[in-house]
Amino acid sequence: MNRTRTDVVIRTYGPGQVAPLLDAIGDVWADAHPELVDTPGASTDGLSTDNLRRQVTGHAKHEGFVLVAAYVNGTMVAFGYAFPCTPEYWFGALLPEIPEHVRTGRLMGLCELAVRHPWQSQGIGSRLHAELIKAIAPQWSSLLVRPSNERGRGLYDRLGYEYAGPYRNEPGGPEFDLLLLQVA
Repeated sequence: MNRTRTDVVIRTYGPGQVAPLLDAIGDVWADAHPELVDTPGASTDGLSTDNLRRQVTGHAKHEGFVLVAAYVNGTMVAFGYAFPCTPEYWFGALLPEIPEHVRTGRLMGLCELAVRHPWQSQGIGSRLHAELIKAIAPQWSSLLVRPSNERGRGLYDRLGYEYAGPYRNEPGGPEFDLLLLQVA
């Protein structure tokens, strides 16, 4: 059931405001991805809360970085972050396969969008996505999603993202689905 929560407060943060949020972000991410945290011996493809903290800290150095977080009763229940980036940076080896009109448009790289399980399917992820789009004002948005992440993929499909091809951060690394959205 899709419901829209009205008691959710969305806050926007810039690069210099990220460090105090790292523990809460890690907790939200772990709750949103229990299959990566709670399954002994499971292949996490290098995904972990420690790696997430390093990733966010590194990405916060990009010009235009924006992090949005959703709070219910003062507790963070979801977050997302993105930044404007070049097609060369974002698409890497897949760049030649990306249409020219996408490569020349203003691009937002959506890096993470995580919602704690009890608050999923209540419109929070969509609201965070809308705030990122508003803050960065891209012509195109792109993200990577694990093919096995059915709930995330369902949200991205509802938001209008389309499959652009398989993507690996490094040779032999895990395969992700690269998704693209033309922002109206």
